Formats: sequence, structure tokens, C-alpha cells
Amino acid sequence: MNKTPVSSTVQQGFKRTGNRAGMGRPVEKPKDQKKALSRLVVFFKPEMKYVILLAVVVIFGVMASVIGPSLQSNAIDSLVRGAFGDIPKILGWMLFVYILNGAATLLQGFLSARLSQRVIFRLRGQLFGKVISLPIPWLDNHSHGDVMSRMTNDAENVSNVISSSLSSLFSGVMTLIGTVIMMLSYSVPLTLLTCVTVVLSIVVTNVMSKLMRKYYVRRQELLGKLNGIVEEKVSAGKTVTAYNLQAATIREFNEASDEMTKIGITADVIGNAMGPLMNMINNLSFVIVAAFGAWFALKGMISVGVISAFIIYSKQFSRPINELAQLYGQIQTALAGAERIFDILDTQSEDKSGEVRLETTKGIIEFKHVNFSYVPGKQVIHDFSLKVESGKKIALVGSTGSGKTTVVNLLMRFYDIDSGEITVDGVNIKNISCDTLRDAIGIVLQDTVLFTDTVRNNLKYADHSISDKKMIEAAELSNCDKVVAALPDGYDTVLTGAGANLSQGQRQLLTIGRAFLSYPHILILDEATSSVDTRTEQHIQNAMVELMRNRTSLIIAHRLSTIRDADQIVVMEQGHIIETGTHEELLAKGGAYHQLYMMQFEGSAT
Repeated sequence: MNKTPVSSTVQQGFKRTGNRAGMGRPVEKPKDQKKALSRLVVFFKPEMKYVILLAVVVIFGVMASVIGPSLQSNAIDSLVRGAFGDIPKILGWMLFVYILNGAATLLQGFLSARLSQRVIFRLRGQLFGKVISLPIPWLDNHSHGDVMSRMTNDAENVSNVISSSLSSLFSGVMTLIGTVIMMLSYSVPLTLLTCVTVVLSIVVTNVMSKLMRKYYVRRQELLGKLNGIVEEKVSAGKTVTAYNLQAATIREFNEASDEMTKIGITADVIGNAMGPLMNMINNLSFVIVAAFGAWFALKGMISVGVISAFIIYSKQFSRPINELAQLYGQIQTALAGAERIFDILDTQSEDKSGEVRLETTKGIIEFKHVNFSYVPGKQVIHDFSLKVESGKKIALVGSTGSGKTTVVNLLMRFYDIDSGEITVDGVNIKNISCDTLRDAIGIVLQDTVLFTDTVRNNLKYADHSISDKKMIEAAELSNCDKVVAALPDGYDTVLTGAGANLSQGQRQLLTIGRAFLSYPHILILDEATSSVDTRTEQHIQNAMVELMRNRTSLIIAHRLSTIRDADQIVVMEQGHIIETGTHEELLAKGGAYHQLYMMQFEGSAT
């Protein structure tokens, strides 16, 4: 399984904060923008009523914001002309327009949020459903952190763009068009003069953005490095102390921190300069409008009220341009996130096909000349042949990497074999429906997996319809009833942190109880006692004896003392079977099993 280094994970996390991606911040770009956008639009189709309603509300809001300055211009001109009787009516219309604008803005926020949540609900639902149905090989070869990032960061970026940027984008474009139309209707020369500052604003924004991007990217890289150092050294605190390297560790941290501080100061100075520069350009626009507007008014080209309207329009004209520049980065980052989500949605789901359903299972397993490799050209299992009779207990032993767990993966159809055949009750597992095959098999792993839920629901995980009576019987047989009795709320105790408040042995007993309640015909025990003490191991062994009774069992074990009573022990080495027999037979041979057993015996004696 690939694991993403801490530093790169941190960097990825900061690169994906699309909802805060402003000018100069690093912007992720999709590989195919049109394709990502067209696929995202599909999720909007069931919500078209909200899209249309949002568009109507935005149009009304923009109309109100554009008409407002015009009414103000008329009011001022009425004052200049001395037509005081017209002013109350104009003020009344101004009040109505600004109330309409406020109401439209509030409704726009509500509709955007609702649209966003409905779309992202559907997108997240499809994504989670796909992740759950992905093949085990895909999950093993992709960072779990990256998958989680697509479920959270990328989905959140898309959600934020829909809730804020989408309506802002439409509103910005409409405001820009409406403002230009109104300005041109009043004075073409003054409109052209106002555009000078807009061009200047775009040039300054472009130059500053490139400069800011350079330093923001570098700061993120250094932040990832710094967090990587902290995580690594804190996790390895005992080792650092044992080798007396605290001073060297502090120097390493300080060097990275100093460099990040210098870059961070530069980035913040440049970033903070953007606001004042834009304000200065906007103020310059006011000066141009006031100066040339006054001159035009003296020439009789425009009225005094028009100057007032132009001052507001010039601000309304430059604001959408700056906002659209920022929205571009957010939308690009969101589309890049959507593209990563679609990559998962496009992944082929696990092939669970098979026309045969195992209604009743005898539990006869046979491997016939099986060959397998995780990576083409690097074979892991070589000509593996083994027959397990119904109700027999077979143990697989061998050094790490000998292929024991791989055999289990192949039986469960987590991976497909390269050649050969695996049968259950004489039927090739490729022809057996995955659902019924896995229903027939119970598995207890070395790494216990419990869920943040009640003990009751954890035990009934395979089938929640099982009665409490059967659950209690299974708990008694698996020796986990004593664990449950010690919990504050018994079977209704919620296991927080997936059982973090339980010992390893207690968690293992609960997983054995869960396996009991699945009533499997075939049982797989994969290193189920390797990480517990000898006393706890005995309790688990007793539970497993009950669990294996009258069931075909495959046991993978490093502790050879736990498999002495196995009907057959299979010794593996580099994907080959090198020895088979009972415990006594293999000891008598004096071969590989004898060597493994004596090494453990001598180690335990020591």
C-alpha cells in the first residue's frame, strides 16, 4: 500500500484550498476544463428549478443595483433645478430599489446554499458508493489520504464554488454589462475615460499576481517541509532523546523555520500591497470622473447628477472585474477537484459477477496449480496446489513474504489469479457470486477492525437482524462476554475511536464474536493472536477453538504453538509449498518447519 509522505500531504492540503484561492495564490488547473465542467453540469440538471430561480433573483438584484445610481442622479438634478416636488417620489423609488436589492442578495445566498448542498449531496453519495465498490487492488495502490482528500477537500471546493462563486460569477457579469450600458447612455467620453483606470487595474493585478504566486508557492513548499520535520521528530521523540540529538533537531527546525519566515514576510508584504494599490487606482478613477465630469458639466455635456452616478458606476464597474479575477482561481481549483472526483467515479468497480450462488456450503476448498503476481513479471505464488477437506483445520506457516496472506486474498476474490483454478465445493470461484462466496467465509485479521458504534452493532455487523439471544450466546462462546460485562453500558456501549479505549486482546475477542455471528462455513484466521500477550492469547485460543468447531478453517500463524492441533500444516517459502504434514510429522522430518519451531522455542526459552 502506498503511503503519501507527510510533507507532500501537507502541500496537497494547502494546494486544494480553492475556496480561499485569491489573486496570486496557487491555482490548480484541470487537465481538461471543458470535460470537467460538462460532467459537473450533469449534477445540476435535477436542480434546474433552483438554477432558474437563482438566475431570476440575480437579474432582479443587478437591475436594482444598476438603477439605484440613476435615481440618485435624478434626485440631485431635481435639487439643482429646484424641482423639490419630484424628490419624494424619486426617494420612494430609491428606497424600493435598495430594499429589492437587499432582499435579492439575501435570497441569492439562500438559493445558492441550497443548490450547493443538493448538488454536493448527490456528488458525495455517488463518490462514496464508488469508493466502497472499488477493487481491493485499486485501494491497495492508492493513498488512503488522497482518497479522503477527494471526499472532503475536493468535494468541499466544488461545494464552495457552487454556493458562492457561481452566483457571484453570474452577478458580476450581469453587473458589468448593466453598468456599461448605463454609463454609455449618460456619456460615452466619460465612460472611455473611466475605462483607463480599469485597464490600469487589470495590468497591476496581472503583474502583482505573478509576483505573489511565486512567493506563495515557495511558502507552501517550506510549510510542508516544516510540518514534515515536526511530525517526524515528534513521532520519533524517544529515538531523538535516546541518541541525544535534541540540539541538532532544533537546529534543523530553526533553519527551515527561518527560511519560511523570510519568504512568508515577503509574500505577506506583496499580498497586503494588493489592496492599497487597488484602492489607489479606484480613487484615481473617482478623481478622473470628478475632474472631467465637472468640465463636461460646465460645457453642458452632462448634468451634475450624472457626475454623482458615474462615481458610483465607476466603482461598480471595477469591482466585478476584480471579483471575476479572483473567482477564476476558485473555479479552476474546484474544476481540478471535480476532475479528481470523476477519476474515481470512472474507475471500474469490483467485478463481483458469478452465476452460481452458494446456498449451502460443505466448505471443500481446492487450489489447483495457482500462479499469481501483484506486479506483472514478479510472481508471488508459484504452482500452488492444496486441497482442504470439509471441517478440516489447515495452517499456513512461513517467513514474512512467503505468500500466506496472498493465498487468503485469492480465496476471497480480492485479487484474480494469473492462472490455475480455485474451487469451493468443486465450483470455480470465478463462477461464484462474490456476495455469496464472502457470505460463506468468516475472517479474523491481525489488525482488528471495529467501528465507532455500539458493541451490539459491531457484533451484528454481518447481519443486524440477528436476535439479541443469539448475540449473547455467540459472545459467551467467543469469551467476549466478560469484556462486554466490564463496559459501562454493556452491549450499548459506544466504542469511540473504533475501540481505542479497549486493549488489543479485548478488540480481538470482539472481532471473534463478530465472526461467530456471521455463521460462516469457512473460517480464515490471519495472525489473530500475534500481537497479544500469552495469557490473552490463551483466552483467544479457547474462543477460536469454539469458532472453528465443525468449520473448514485456514489459519495463518507466526506463533507455531497455536497450530499444534491443526489437521495439516503447510509450510510456504517464496510462494512455494515446501512441506506439508501434521505438527509431529514435520518435527520428525527435521526440515524447514523444525527449524522455525526450534527458533521460536529457543527464543521463548531465552
